Amino acid sequence: MTKTFPVYLLGIGAIGPGFADWPALRAILREEQAWSRAATQVPALQVLPAAERRRIGIVVKLALAVGLEAAQHADRDPALLASIFSASNAEGENCHALCDALAGSDRFISPTRFHNSVHNASSGYWSIATACVAPSTSLCAYDASFAAGLLEAAMQVANNSEDCLLVVHDSVYPHPLGSVRPMLDNMGIALVLSARPAAHALAKLNIALSESTASPAPLASLAPLQSGTPGGRALPLLHAVARGLQTTLDLEYLAPLSLHIGVEPC
Repeated sequence: MTKTFPVYLLGIGAIGPGFADWPALRAILREEQAWSRAATQVPALQVLPAAERRRIGIVVKLALAVGLEAAQHADRDPALLASIFSASNAEGENCHALCDALAGSDRFISPTRFHNSVHNASSGYWSIATACVAPSTSLCAYDASFAAGLLEAAMQVANNSEDCLLVVHDSVYPHPLGSVRPMLDNMGIALVLSARPAAHALAKLNIALSESTASPAPLASLAPLQSGTPGGRALPLLHAVARGLQTTLDLEYLAPLSLHIGVEPC
């Protein structure tokens, strides 16, 4: 076990198949409401200028929506939050459109699609939407994207003593890429982490990189969601937070490593 990074979880945002926000997902995790696999619905956003709203794809809308929900839940100004944006696929539809254009006869690439194809597009639009000039990092670690983002965020919070927003978000690939990289549906999870406790803190997390492979037990009916999206790997942690459990978890990371998390309710 390596160094442990203690952080406080202040706020959560969540959108995915069958839930529109964190309160809806929390009710599912508490078994107060059954999970139904309905298509992900991302709300309309007014935080960007009209011209920018027309250009962005579903994955950016998803990132902004869950990030803003988490910041509001944490009672933090989004303009002041350092951020980590972690995604496995990022913009699936945009990637498909670019490949489709390159396979055509004229090979014309839309400038708008090109500038939305970079992996840090969500980070850039977040800074435009919130006027945030705090540091931002964009990561990719395939199915371990949640664990990689959480570890990076925890390290930054512990070392810099500054609050940090983590946004893990992905969208599905259309066919034929979707047959190679299948995903259940679009999904986004956002967490606000702090080095300091607060009256409204949800839990204290003690996070460390572990030299062992982890495969957390599936959460019964949520198993398809847990394994079907990178953000679904967050569900064991969110389950513990939603139920106020004191426990330890080992989340899937890059083999042969895992992310060891001690959860203490506040």
